Order: sequence, then C-alpha cells, then structure tokens
Amino acid sequence: MAPGLLDLVHLTTWAVCAVIKLPQLVAVLRAGSAWGLSVGSLLLELTGFLVFLRYHIYYGYPLETYLEYPIIIAQDVILIYCIMHFTGNVKRALFYAVVFWGGWYMITLQKWIIDLAMNLCTLVSAASKLVQLQHLWKAKDSGQLSALTWGMSAYTSATRIITTVMTTNDLAVLIRFIIMLILNIWVTATILHYRKTKRTD
Repeated sequence: MAPGLLDLVHLTTWAVCAVIKLPQLVAVLRAGSAWGLSVGSLLLELTGFLVFLRYHIYYGYPLETYLEYPIIIAQDVILIYCIMHFTGNVKRALFYAVVFWGGWYMITLQKWIIDLAMNLCTLVSAASKLVQLQHLWKAKDSGQLSALTWGMSAYTSATRIITTVMTTNDLAVLIRFIIMLILNIWVTATILHYRKTKRTD
C-alpha cells in the first residue's frame, strides 16, 4: 500500500474515532436514560482499550497506530459516567477509576504481564461485545443504542486491520481487530434488527 494511502487510512480512522461515541452520548442525553446500554459491556470495552493502549506504548509502536485510543477512552469514560448518573450509581465511578488507574501501572511491571494482558484483552473486548449482544437479545429492544456508533466501530476495526498489516504486523493485534470487526458488525446488525422490529410493531 502506498504511504499516501496508509496516511489516508490513519486519518479517516482518527476522524471517525474523534466522534465515535458522540451519537451514543447524544442519544443517552436526549433521552435522559441509559436504557439498552450495558454498563458491564462498556467497562469491559474500556478495560480492553486501556490494555491495548498500554501495550502499544510499552512496545514503542508508532503513535499513528494507536492515536485514537486516548480519544475513545475519554469518550467511554464520559459515557460510563452518564450511564451511572442516570442509573443512580455515580459513587461507583470512583471505585472503577481507582481500579483502572492501578491496573494501568501494574500491567507493565513485567514483560510477560503486558503480553498476557494483550492476549486477554482480545477476550475481554470480545466479551464486551457479547455482553451487549446478550443485553439486546434479552431486552429485544435496542433502546438508546446507536447503530451509527457501532457501525463506526466496525469501520475503524477494518481500517486497523489494514494499518496493522502495513506497520507493526503484530499477530495479537491483528487477531484482535479481526474479531472486533466481526462482533461490531454483529452488534450493529442486531441493533438495526430490533429497531426495525420495534417500528413494525
């Protein structure tokens, strides 16, 4: 792939990630409700993002291969806070912040820990999508879930498959993005299915 095309893929990924959670945040704030969102799914997702970011920093990978993660993490934190606010669990947010902060430092104490964490990160990130799918299937309603947010996640997973092959060629990272692409498409399709079902009822 030509360097110009690789730069374009990086750029579009960053642009999408700069606003990736905004449709979800807008939907939650407009409704004044977090109905349909799984806080467990978001906490697992945040865990996966933090481990992934730490892994890239630890190995000194090029900034352009992970630049979007601090932005997504900030958006996830805001979204989790909104959900906790609407469900009356704001005090629990401090506990989660302390756990995530401690974990951020502990996973780099030894090389084997960060490597294990990265491999587990794929499972944790996949679990976050499966928890959201389970929540959708149980409720049979997409509630405030944004298909646009999940569709953008599928796009960024696809672009990161390309950039990983072209830059780091890290197999653990590549496998993670392939799995995330499949699951993001699945969640998007499920949201659209329940939205269509709700409209026809």
